[in-house]
Amino acid sequence: MNLADLSISELLKLHATAIEELKNRGVLRTKNNPVGDYAEWLVSSAFNLTLANNSAAGHDAESSDGKKIQIKSRRITKNNHSKQLGVIRNLEKNDFDELIAVIFNESYEIIEAYSIPHSTISKYSAHRAHVNGHILHLRGALLLDNSVLNISDKLKASTNSLKSLVSIAGTGEADPLA
Repeated sequence: MNLADLSISELLKLHATAIEELKNRGVLRTKNNPVGDYAEWLVSSAFNLTLANNSAAGHDAESSDGKKIQIKSRRITKNNHSKQLGVIRNLEKNDFDELIAVIFNESYEIIEAYSIPHSTISKYSAHRAHVNGHILHLRGALLLDNSVLNISDKLKASTNSLKSLVSIAGTGEADPLA
């Protein structure tokens, strides 16, 4: 199929069908922008976390020992290189213990991933009243802080092993995840 031959309507229908199929496979939890849901699925699968309900305030997943994890992600494109994560609301409530941040390229491949303790976020984020939350950029001094762990290799390795576990519906063929 050559996407350039499809009409705008056909492309939008294809997008909607792809999102629905990813939701059916349990990769996405909503029909919104898939970047956040995909990151949550990858991180929870890689680190054996239990995803919280979509309505859970302040965290996205929990470890077996009760550690609450907030998962944020960003997809870098040729037109947008920003590594600003989504708004972190109610930081002062300590609703999570650790933030895992994942940066994807345009093809949803992992570029980098970090584990950041809650206590470190307030040092490097800025509260912005207009969004009612804290803004954090994955760059500079934050990434040099000794409390921040680069988990890119571990997440990429886990993603590679997931490739053999996820199968295309009804065919039994391995899904390349990429």
